[in-house]
Amino acid sequence: MPGRRRALETLRATDIDRTLDQASILVLPVGATEQHGPHLPFNTDTVIADAVAQATVDEVGAEVGAWTLPTLAITKSNEHAWAAGTFWLSARTLLAVVEDIGRCVAATPARRLVFLNGHGGNSALLNVACRELRLAHGLQTFLAHASVPPDHGGPSPAEELGMGIHGGLDETSLMLHLQPDLVDLDAGFRNVPEPLAAAEHVRFGGDVSFGWLSNDFGPSGHIGDPTGATAERGKLLFEAAVRSFGEALTEVARFDFGRPPSS
Repeated sequence: MPGRRRALETLRATDIDRTLDQASILVLPVGATEQHGPHLPFNTDTVIADAVAQATVDEVGAEVGAWTLPTLAITKSNEHAWAAGTFWLSARTLLAVVEDIGRCVAATPARRLVFLNGHGGNSALLNVACRELRLAHGLQTFLAHASVPPDHGGPSPAEELGMGIHGGLDETSLMLHLQPDLVDLDAGFRNVPEPLAAAEHVRFGGDVSFGWLSNDFGPSGHIGDPTGATAERGKLLFEAAVRSFGEALTEVARFDFGRPPSS
């Protein structure tokens, strides 16, 4: 199956023991089903996480022993709960789901589990899950991002002042590359909370975080400026994401608590 050559769900039961071993890496793409403003579809985070995971594992999976797991499409999106069409799990429920998945991973020969996250709202919980699964099952657990959000310290286009965290320039460009038929660029407009950019501490990516809902910044629900998005920019961003995640999986494959991952 194109794009799914190294997907665990395509194996048969008799394949598991001869295909996986303790060095195998299972990659769980984690997306979301949530509003992304007037110009992007609900499945934006799922499309991006799934595409980066599939492309990367297709490229380096044979070398590092990586396989994808089926993508999680409904996750912790309650910052968008105000918008009909958003489907979300509570933090408690998602943690339980991820713990159950980890238990299933532990029943295979594989000892490494990587979450490839496409939705910033999942990050804190997935970090907790990494430690819980390490403690419960002895798995080596890792959290990577399809692209690191600006509010997590990732890069942000200068024109968005570090505030392009949801449905902005880069995310819209990625979707124009991956699923252009789902994008209505004419409906997009600039919605950047510029007063936050002037704050030294309490801002996206600052050293003081804050609780927020996406409609705290206006009724459109997006936060950023998609108006300059292009498929060409999206292609470059996607290729960079695949390259970066491939490098990360190579380090995961070598990871040992007793020495640096690059040794």
